[in-house]
Amino acid sequence: MLHTRVVTVKLAVGILALLASLSAAAAQDRGVPESLGQLQLSFAPIVQRAAPAVVNVYAARVVENRNPFFDDPFFRQFFGGGMPREQIERSLGSGVIVDPSGLVVTNFHVIKDASEVKVALADKREFDAAIVLKDQRSDLAVLRIKGAHERFPTLEFGDSDRLQVGDVVLAIGDPFGVGQTVTHGIVSAVARTEVGISDYQFFIQTDAAINPGNSGGALVDMSGRLIGINTAIYSRSGGSQGIGFAIPSNMVRVVVASAKGGSKAVQRPWLGAKLQEVSPDIADSLGLKRPSGALVASVVAGSPAARAGIRTGDVIVSVDGAEVDDPNAFDYRFATKSLGGTAQVALLRQGHETVVPVALQPLPQTPRDEIEISSASPFRGATVANLSPALADELRLDPQSHGVVITAVADGSTAQTIGFQPGDIVVAVNNQKIAKTADLERISKSASRSWRVTLRRGNQQISLMFSG
Repeated sequence: MLHTRVVTVKLAVGILALLASLSAAAAQDRGVPESLGQLQLSFAPIVQRAAPAVVNVYAARVVENRNPFFDDPFFRQFFGGGMPREQIERSLGSGVIVDPSGLVVTNFHVIKDASEVKVALADKREFDAAIVLKDQRSDLAVLRIKGAHERFPTLEFGDSDRLQVGDVVLAIGDPFGVGQTVTHGIVSAVARTEVGISDYQFFIQTDAAINPGNSGGALVDMSGRLIGINTAIYSRSGGSQGIGFAIPSNMVRVVVASAKGGSKAVQRPWLGAKLQEVSPDIADSLGLKRPSGALVASVVAGSPAARAGIRTGDVIVSVDGAEVDDPNAFDYRFATKSLGGTAQVALLRQGHETVVPVALQPLPQTPRDEIEISSASPFRGATVANLSPALADELRLDPQSHGVVITAVADGSTAQTIGFQPGDIVVAVNNQKIAKTADLERISKSASRSWRVTLRRGNQQISLMFSG
């Protein structure tokens, strides 16, 4: 299976004049071509530096065959014992070496559920790789090349916040498994927040021709620095239509730093407030000139937001001077801050702007007591956990939520058939309040012939009845 989330870019060669306009005195100056000679410039020097650090990532996962016909002895006698219970599914993506010791960053969706991962270098050598860290929220993962005793070529991180619409970029990856391919184009947008790919909705958009196999590949600037990890396309046909998305390098840098530090999970600052979009109606009611910013809907007692004096009804407009247009933009700006110290958060309150220092502290961790319900009940096949601020943030729930939440539902299980979903909060079962996972496990083991379940999904409370 080839993964389909890379950015490969097309652009008129005329914009190549950007290279000619650079000088030692003004490296960031931009210009348009003034001569035929400027149109004959080449990207080859940049590619020669960057391409050796871009790799292919091969992932294999075991998939169980669940065809119910082959569980029946009547059918098995005609099909020689039935289909194999397990088969191997393989996928192809790309990756970028970001540390000479052999650390490789790629997309989470490329290696999701993989039991075996291999990395192929640009020089055709292949190595086994270990998964060091997976971060589903950002759709990033970090691998380590195994069994190699050498220093690998790497790509240096660039500052994705310095990108401007119209900047020329190169995309490097392995579309369709044909071999390493380089394409070029421009930055079409720098802060796309309504893409729906991962929890952190803040993407670089390019006019890249993204194709299967490119996911996890490099988006580089004209200095050959990594400014994004190509991850997705917008397409109605499945092929490239010139709208591709890359995860900004400043988010990638945070995930890689966590992996280098030996962490199994990415530690990010916690605000401790629920934010919502500022609609035109809300903007009018607050006297705002335009509907932008992140409206504070609630604040968790004792959180960094509460200690900073942030209140319900405030509108956050910037973080350390970087503008915030919506809650997704705030999440990105705040999540890419290093732990420790403070961030200067600007907000509007009753028509006046004020700036408050917010401590950059991690989410408080409490025991999740996560278990999978296996007894005969409506919850069979559901994995549940005790809610905490950390888990609420992970599942994008109200930070003040408490109780027992469903975190996963097994395929083909009773819980899936009934329609339970990750994020559902179990309030009560058979008129008994569910405060912790042990409560739900105990009740699920009872020999009940009827079940009355109350759960909260989003802003709705749902009551369900089952019998049998």
